[in-house]
Amino acid sequence: MIQQRELLEQYPLALTLRRLCSELRETYGDFQDTVLLGIQPRGVFFAQRIVGLLQEMYPNCKLPSGELDVTFFRDDFRRHEHPLIANATRINFQIEKKRVILADDVLYTGRTIRAAMDALLAFGRPQEVRLLVLVERRHKRELPIQPDFCGFSIDTLDQEKVRVEWAEQSEKDSVRIEKKSPK
Repeated sequence: MIQQRELLEQYPLALTLRRLCSELRETYGDFQDTVLLGIQPRGVFFAQRIVGLLQEMYPNCKLPSGELDVTFFRDDFRRHEHPLIANATRINFQIEKKRVILADDVLYTGRTIRAAMDALLAFGRPQEVRLLVLVERRHKRELPIQPDFCGFSIDTLDQEKVRVEWAEQSEKDSVRIEKKSPK
């Protein structure tokens, strides 16, 4: 049986997303030479939501966005029993000399972000790379990677998992902790 504890429901999550959009606008102004890449699979929903909110909050905002798959850049992709199925990478713009914002829903060990930076370099050399995450799980980082923009940080146990659900893929927006209960 899986125990669940809600961290953020729709309204507080919406406020958090709007705050992140304000922070991005404060940092990047009109987003000149800036692009946003959602890390497949779950960071894509986060990135799409951010772009939509930015356009709603700042109607003249033009922030190119894309999707980055990191499947074969991960250091553990050969360790799986079954073949992995890659997601799509969709980058319809140049990243050379651009300011790139990588977006993911949860930052935990940092390994996915390292893989994303490796995958990103296959498309050119950006001017800078910044990290935007909705949830930062502290105290379990395996690599020296920290978010530049963060919705909120939490402390969790190793056996807990942070699950972000978006209305586009499930019933509603939510952030919760799941833990398998002992049998």
